[in-house]
Amino acid sequence: MKKQPLIQGAITDFDKKMMRRAIALAQKGQGYVAPNPMVGCVVVHDGKVIGEGYHAHFGEGHAEVNAINAVEDHSLLSSASLYVTLEPCSHFGKTPPCADLIIRMGIPRVIIGSRDPFESVNGRGTARLRAAGIEVIEGIEEEACREMNRRFLCYHEKGRPYIVLKWAQTMDGYLDIERNAGEKGVRWISGPQTKTFVHQLRAYEAAVMVGRNTIINDNPQLTVREVVGKSPMRIVLSTEPEFPDDTWVLDGEVPTLVLNNQLDQTDSKTMFIKCHDVHDLTEVLAKLHHERVLSVLVEGGAQLLNSFLAAGLWDEAIVITGATKWGAGLSAPKMKETSHHEQILGDDVARFYRHSS
Repeated sequence: MKKQPLIQGAITDFDKKMMRRAIALAQKGQGYVAPNPMVGCVVVHDGKVIGEGYHAHFGEGHAEVNAINAVEDHSLLSSASLYVTLEPCSHFGKTPPCADLIIRMGIPRVIIGSRDPFESVNGRGTARLRAAGIEVIEGIEEEACREMNRRFLCYHEKGRPYIVLKWAQTMDGYLDIERNAGEKGVRWISGPQTKTFVHQLRAYEAAVMVGRNTIINDNPQLTVREVVGKSPMRIVLSTEPEFPDDTWVLDGEVPTLVLNNQLDQTDSKTMFIKCHDVHDLTEVLAKLHHERVLSVLVEGGAQLLNSFLAAGLWDEAIVITGATKWGAGLSAPKMKETSHHEQILGDDVARFYRHSS
């Protein structure tokens, strides 16, 4: 997803420092703004920050609006610089165009981290600013800005949600026990620190996905409980739309999508979406894109995880290895890529991977 830099005009180390500050502000919105991108903004006058803001929640004020509103003396804006991590919007959505606000406030210089690929913006925001006589510099700390919004960029540039695979495995490479007929219940591999870590992962993503077997065998809640954060939408892939009465994901606490081969129906916070074939991940991801699902944390089981790996339809993978050996069981997926870093979680180790494509 890396693009050629768009830098135009003179920039300084101070400009880069202010953009890095805008990036740090933007990241405060992680988990709360999807399907919008994370955006941060800093307003500077005579080398001093006079206002800053970020997009905090979907449907609420954009970063530029919040930063400009934080400026106490608006007379300073006519000689100020505005730093923003993503191209200002130029269309009416849930809020008015930020480009128009910048023009109206008379800000003469705008520094942008990365261009917005959303078709209603994509160059139109910068064009509108330049047409108003504003100096616009693009591509400052662009790689960092794009990395931060890789989910948003994948959604618009690849036409599918950003996919993060996650599983826990034993030291000898097993994901689950070999279950006898009717055998239910979770077989824990990892420890309490990993549980907290996984709940944080859920809070970062727009949705969490499992297959039918995981629902039947483990009956997970798939919510955020160990940390402060928003529970993601729950997604279940199932050939059949029927589940046991005590199934947690159908409790209405969190919106749930059940992609299945039979039923189109909405019931409370549960939406059943009919697919031609729920095993066709291209079709599944197209349905989720249509439902504006920005990113998905795929939590298993083995069949679902292996399907994503085989199809090459994934962007990140997090493999957690517990400090236990089973000697036998259901084999965990095998990664071909090399992990780029690891994190110690008590007695467990999490290894992080990026898809090479």
